Amino acid sequence: MQLVFDGHNDVLLRLWTHERDGNDPVAEFLNGTTSGHIDGPRARQGGLAGGLCAIYVPSGDLVFADPDQNGHYETPLAAPLDRLPSLGVATEMAAIALRLDKAGAWRLCRTVKDIRHAMASGVFAAVMHMEGCEAIGPDLSALEVFHAAGLRSVGPVWSRHNVFGHGVPFAFPMSPDTAPGLTHAGFELVRECNRLGIMIDLSHITEKGFWDVAKTTDQPLVATHSNVHALTPVARNLTDKQLDAIRESKGLIGLNYATAMLRSDGRSEGDTPIRDMIRHINYLVDRVGIDSVALGSDFDGATIPDEIGDAAGNQKLIAALRDVGYGEEDRRKLASENWLRILASAWGEKNA
Repeated sequence: MQLVFDGHNDVLLRLWTHERDGNDPVAEFLNGTTSGHIDGPRARQGGLAGGLCAIYVPSGDLVFADPDQNGHYETPLAAPLDRLPSLGVATEMAAIALRLDKAGAWRLCRTVKDIRHAMASGVFAAVMHMEGCEAIGPDLSALEVFHAAGLRSVGPVWSRHNVFGHGVPFAFPMSPDTAPGLTHAGFELVRECNRLGIMIDLSHITEKGFWDVAKTTDQPLVATHSNVHALTPVARNLTDKQLDAIRESKGLIGLNYATAMLRSDGRSEGDTPIRDMIRHINYLVDRVGIDSVALGSDFDGATIPDEIGDAAGNQKLIAALRDVGYGEEDRRKLASENWLRILASAWGEKNA
C-alpha cells in the first residue's frame, strides 16, 4: 500500500459541527463514522497517513448557484466575517486538534520529522492549517498564538474577502482574475509567515493576490488544493501562467478531488470518473514536473468522485496512476514525498 500525505481536508470542520450537535470528536475520529470522508479507520484502510487539516470558519450565508441552461454558474461571494466570532470558532477547532493529539487519535505535527515519525508509527500525521485568516486580525498577534499551538500553514483568504485580501468566487467559466489582491495587512501577513516558518497557501486567492504573494514571499509557491484552469475553467483553478510560476519557484500544486474542479463542464456531480483526476495530474506533471505535483483531496469539504468515495478509496487513485504508467518512485512523490519536501522548505528544515 502506498501511504498518502494529503494537502488539504476539512475534517476539523466536520468534527466541530458534530460536536455542536453533542458528539465526541475524539470518539468519532477514533472509532469511525458513516458520515463525511475521514476518520481513523477509513484513513488506515485507504493508506491516508496524514495531511493538512484546515481550521475553516464557515460562511452561513453562502448559497451555491445552480448552473444555467449552458452549464454556467456564478455563486456570489460570501460576506466578510467579523473577527471575534471567527476567533472563537477557530479556537474551538484548534482545541479539537489538540484533544485528538492528547488522546492519541492523531499526532499533531510541527516538523517534517514529526510527520515521518507518525507515518512510520501508523499514527495519522495531522498538520494544523488555517483556511482564511479572519481569526487572526491585522495586528497578527493571534498568529503567534496559533503558531505556538501548532499552526504551520495558512491560506490568507477563502472564497470571500477579508482584511488581508480577496478571494475568488465559485464560478464557471471564469478567470481567477476577479478582484484586487493583497491589502497592506496581507503583505504584512506574508512577511510574518515567512519569519515564523508558516507555509502560505494560494488556493482561493485571486490571480492578483497570487502575484502579490509571489513577489513578497521567500517560500516556494504552493496551492494546496487547486487544479488546471485550461482543463476546467472554474475561477478556483490555476492558469498556465500561474502554474509556470509555481514550477519556477520549485513549488507545488495539490490535486483537488472536488468534481466541480475536475470535470470539463464544471459540475459538482459524484459520477465523475477517476480518469478526470488523471487528466489533471498528467497536465500538471507535463507543465510543472513530477516534483511539483501532489494530492490535496478536499475531503470533508467537497463532492468527490464516487469511485473514490472517501479516505478508504485513496488507493484506487494510486492504482490508476500505476495503470497509466507512473512508476513506483513517481507514485511515491505524488503521494507523499513532494509534500514533505515542500513543507521542509517552507518550515526551514534541513535533512528532513
